Amino acid sequence: MPYPKFDRNLLDVKHLANRKNKVYIEKDHIPVTELPKNLSENGIQLIDKTAERIKKARSLNRSVMLTFGAHTIKNGMAPTLIALLKEDWVTHLATNGAGIIHDWEFAYQGKSSEDVRENVDLGQFGIWDDTGFYINLALVAGAFEGLGYGESIGKMIYTEGLDIPETSFLYETAKTKMESEPALAAAAIDFAGVINHFNLKQGWMKIPHPFKHYSVQANAYEMKIPFTGHPMFGHDIIYNHPMNHGAAIGRTAENDFLTFAKSVSKLEDGVYLSIGSAVMSPMIFEKSLSMSQNIEIQRGNHIDRHFMLIVDLAESDWDWAKDGEPPIDNPAYYLRYCKTFNRMGGEMHYLTADNRDFLLALYQQLVGNL
Repeated sequence: MPYPKFDRNLLDVKHLANRKNKVYIEKDHIPVTELPKNLSENGIQLIDKTAERIKKARSLNRSVMLTFGAHTIKNGMAPTLIALLKEDWVTHLATNGAGIIHDWEFAYQGKSSEDVRENVDLGQFGIWDDTGFYINLALVAGAFEGLGYGESIGKMIYTEGLDIPETSFLYETAKTKMESEPALAAAAIDFAGVINHFNLKQGWMKIPHPFKHYSVQANAYEMKIPFTGHPMFGHDIIYNHPMNHGAAIGRTAENDFLTFAKSVSKLEDGVYLSIGSAVMSPMIFEKSLSMSQNIEIQRGNHIDRHFMLIVDLAESDWDWAKDGEPPIDNPAYYLRYCKTFNRMGGEMHYLTADNRDFLLALYQQLVGNL
C-alpha cells in the first residue's frame, strides 16, 4: 500500500502580488560598468588568466560554460550574464531551480526574494499562485514539446505566453505515438490531464512579462544559447503548488542534463566556471565528464586540457592547482566542491570572491576595460 501523501489541493494559495519582496530588479540590478570592489591582487591575476583562457577557447570554438547558484541572479547580475552571452564569451549557462525562479519572477513582476523565516511561520512560504502555476505549466508544455527545463521557462518569458492545445489533439497524439514514441504519448496524456484538472482554456494563454529584458533565460532562448536548469525534487517553491507535475520536471530536467553533458564533451581546451554552487555544479559536472571521457576513450582520445575556475565566498589558502588535494587534517579538505573539481583532471583554480565582483571583473577584462 502506498504511503499517505500530503494533499496540495487543500493549500490556501495566495497571489504573488500579495507577497512582500526584498529585491527589485530595476533598482537593484548591477550595470556592467560598475567596478568590482573587493578583489585581491592574486584574485585579479587569476581573473586575467581566466579571461585569456576564455579568449583562447572561443578562438578554437570550444565550450565556455558558466554554472552558478541562485544568488548570482538575485544579486542583480543579469546584465553581465546577458552581455557575456551577447558578446559570445560564454556558450552555456546553467543554474539550479531557484535561479530559474528568481529570473522568472524578475521578468514577470520586477521583484523577487521573500522573507523565508516570516512566511514559513505564517504557513505561506512558497505558496504563491503565479510562480507555482506558470512555471509548472510551462514545464508541462515544454515536456510535451521536448524542451529542456530552462528552455521551457525561457520560451514562456520571451514569447510572453503559452500555447494550450485542444485535449482532443493531445489524446490523438498519445494514441498514434503510443508505440513509436511512448515518451511523447505520456507527455501528451500528462498535458491533457493538467488542462482538464485546472479547466484551462484552449488557445494562446497570454502571460505578460514587462521586465523580460532583465531575464537571462529569455535572452538565452532568443539567441539559441543553452541555459539549462538542474533542479532537485522538493528544493524549490514550485513544488508547493498543486500544478506541480513530477513527470514534467523529470522530462525537462533530463533534457537539460544531456544538453549540459553535450557541452562538457566539448571542453578540451575549453573553460568551466562554477560560481557559488556547492552541490549542483560539481555533481552534474563529474557525471557529465565521466560520460564524455567514456566516448572520447572509445575514440582513442581523452579530455585533459580543460580549465576550471571555482568561485565562492569560503576562505581557502590552499593552492589546489599547485598542491592538489589537501590532507584530511587540513580544513581545505572539507571544501567538498573544490575536492570534486580537483579530481576532474585538467587545470583547476579556486578564487575566494563575491560573485558580483568576480563577474564584473571578468567581463571588464574580456572587453579590455581593466
